[in-house]
Amino acid sequence: MSKKVAILVTNRVEDIELTNPVQHLEEAGHSVELLNADGPMEITGNKGGQFKIEKRFDDVTPKDYDALLVPGGFSPDLLRINPKNAEFAAHFIKEQKPVFSICHGPQFLIDTDLIKGYEMTSFISVRNDLKNAGAIVKDAEVVIDRNIVTSRTPDDLEAFNRESLKLLEA
Repeated sequence: MSKKVAILVTNRVEDIELTNPVQHLEEAGHSVELLNADGPMEITGNKGGQFKIEKRFDDVTPKDYDALLVPGGFSPDLLRINPKNAEFAAHFIKEQKPVFSICHGPQFLIDTDLIKGYEMTSFISVRNDLKNAGAIVKDAEVVIDRNIVTSRTPDDLEAFNRESLKLLEA
């Protein structure tokens, strides 16, 4: 059954952490939409990729989506500026909908105030932030806890995609 995945992203996303999961999601028959609260409609990745934001929060609600993807790079830090982004993401955690987050992406999830007690991983520089927010931090290529899948770096994309698709198709 095809699912609809919201991708919360803005400028300075790590290109491969966006493009690779999108490719796997679409190949599995799922649809994706890039969105955010208030960033530019055209964004630029860390490696120069150009990506189109398809919708703003004025046009959608989190209820329109079955899952959420938060790629890494510097994008997660920029998303933290507007609290509407965290409010949008919080819906998925509260409703136990799948959330996929890699590298620096889990740092953004801190702003939902809902990660306490979740086992998670991330890029090494984010792990202490997760721990301070109450997450149980692991150093593993992929960590799955209830509805959240997290990974450390682009090197973990194979495991990240595999486990994300498993959770989405469960």
